[in-house]
Amino acid sequence: MSVSELRWNIFQMVDTSSYAARNMTLLALALTCKSFTGPALDLLWRELHGLSQLIRCLPSSLWKSKRPKTSLEFRRAMTLNDWSIFCKYSHRVQAFHIISSDNDDNPVSPEIWRSLNSAPFPLPLLPNLTSLSWSVHSSESFSYIRLFVTHKLMTLKIRKSYSGLSEQSILTCIPTLCPSVSHFVGDKHLGDTSMALQCWSNLISVSVGNISEAAILYLSNLPSLRVLKLVLHPTPIAADTQNLLQHPAFCALRELDVLCQCLAPLGAFLETLTITPKVLSFTIDRGDISSLALTALVLRLSNVCAHSALEHLRVNIDSVDANTSISAVTFEPLCAFRNLRELDFSPGYGVALDDATLLQMAKSWPLLEIFRITGKYTHAVTINSFVSLLQHCPRLTSVGIAIDWSAVDRRGIPSDIPYQGFTHNALSRADFSNSLIRHAITIAAFISAIAPKLISIVAWEHEFAEDDDFDKCSSRWEVVQRLVESFSMVREQERKMVQNAGGAVCGDAIGSGKDSEDDSVGESDTSFPSDSEDNE
Repeated sequence: MSVSELRWNIFQMVDTSSYAARNMTLLALALTCKSFTGPALDLLWRELHGLSQLIRCLPSSLWKSKRPKTSLEFRRAMTLNDWSIFCKYSHRVQAFHIISSDNDDNPVSPEIWRSLNSAPFPLPLLPNLTSLSWSVHSSESFSYIRLFVTHKLMTLKIRKSYSGLSEQSILTCIPTLCPSVSHFVGDKHLGDTSMALQCWSNLISVSVGNISEAAILYLSNLPSLRVLKLVLHPTPIAADTQNLLQHPAFCALRELDVLCQCLAPLGAFLETLTITPKVLSFTIDRGDISSLALTALVLRLSNVCAHSALEHLRVNIDSVDANTSISAVTFEPLCAFRNLRELDFSPGYGVALDDATLLQMAKSWPLLEIFRITGKYTHAVTINSFVSLLQHCPRLTSVGIAIDWSAVDRRGIPSDIPYQGFTHNALSRADFSNSLIRHAITIAAFISAIAPKLISIVAWEHEFAEDDDFDKCSSRWEVVQRLVESFSMVREQERKMVQNAGGAVCGDAIGSGKDSEDDSVGESDTSFPSDSEDNE
C-alpha cells in the first residue's frame, strides 16, 4: 500500500466520527503539513450544508453578519481574488444540501445569491457535485438551482412549499443540465415532473407526486428502475395504459410505494401488473372502503407479486368508516408469500382476527421479523395463539396485535412456569392496541417469562364502563412496562450470580427446592401459571 493510500485510509477513519469532532480533526490535519492539506480539505468540504460556511471562508471585508439568524450580507462586490478563494473550496464539494426557511441559523441574503449568479467563470458553481438536496420556500430562490446542477449529478432531491409556471419551466430545463441523474425525489408541491422524468434514462429510484400515464409507462420500461414511490391520480388509468403495463413492465422493480385517495385507481394500476418487489407499500388517505373492496385488493396482491420475492408489505388506510370491519379471511391470500419478513397492516377499522388465522400466518412466515395488524379488534386472539406466533417466528422483533389476556389475567403469580419454560429472545417491542387487563403484575410476569428481551410495550387507552375499581387500561399497561423492565434487571442479576457461582452451586444461588429453568427465562419469582390452568 502506498503512502498516499495509507494517508487516505487514516483520514477516512477520522471521517466516521461525530460531525463536530470530524470537522475539527480534519481542519487540524489540513493545517499540519502540505501533504495532509489536500486530502483533509477534500473530506472536510465533501458535504456542504448551506452556503454560509463557504461565504465565511472568504475575506472578512467582503461579508457581514450582525448576530445569529441574521442574513449574511456582502459589504462590497466580489473581486477575482474572492472568486479564487471560493473556487479553492467549491470544487471539493460533492454533496450540497440547502434549506431556505425562517428557521435557518445562517441565512444568505438575496444579494449574495445575485452575486453568485454573476460568476466570472462558466457554471456550475460546484463543478464536482454528485448529490443536490434543494428545499426552498420562495420563487426567486428556486431559480438559483440552475447554478448547481452539473453533468456529474446523480442524486437530485427537490422540495417546495409552492408551485408556479416559472418554476415549472425551470424544472423542464433541469434534465438537460444534469442528464446523469439516477436518484430523483420531488414532492407533491413541485408540480408535474412527468416531462423531466422522461428525459432521464438511468433512473434507479424515483419518488414523485402525481405524474402522467405517459411518464408511468416510460418508467415501467426502464431496466434500471429499482424503487418507485408515486401518488396516483384520483381518476383510474385508462384501459390502453393497463394493457401496456404487462410483463415485462417494471421488470427490475424492488420497492413500490403508492399513495392514493381511494382503492379504484390503485386497483386499476395493479390490474395487469406482474412484478417481483421485495417491498410493497400502499397508503389510502381518504374515503370509505368496504371490507369486500379491501379483500379484493389483498387477493389481487397475491396475483400481482411473485410469492417468493415479497418480504415487506405495508398497508395503511386512513379516514374510513369506523363501523366497518374485516374478517380474518381477508388475510389468507397473504400466506402465499412464504418469505415475508414484515406485515404492517393498518386498516383503520375493525379487525376480526382469530386464533386459526394467526396460527396459519405464523406457520406460513417463519422469517417474520415485524408483525402489526392494528385497528379496533374483536378480541378473538388468545394467549395460546400469541405464544404459537412466537414459537413459529423465532426472528420476530416487533409485534402489534390485540390479545385476550383472560386466561392468565388473575390475582397472584402462581409458581408454575408458563409454556414449559419457552422463551422468545428476539422480541423487543410490542403494541397490544386496546387489549384489556386487570392485574398488571401478573401480566408483566407472564410477558417477562415468555419474552425476556422485551423493552417497549404500548397499549392505547380504554375506559372500563362497569367496574369502578378499574383504572384506565393504558395506566395498567404503563405499570406493566415498568415491571417488565424491573424483572429483566432481576434476571440479569440472577444470570450473573449463576455465572459467578458456577454450575455446582446453581441451586443455592437461585433458591433451593425450585426446578431450574433455561437461563433466558429466569426464576419462579416471575413465573406464571401454565396455559392449562383455569381462570380465576
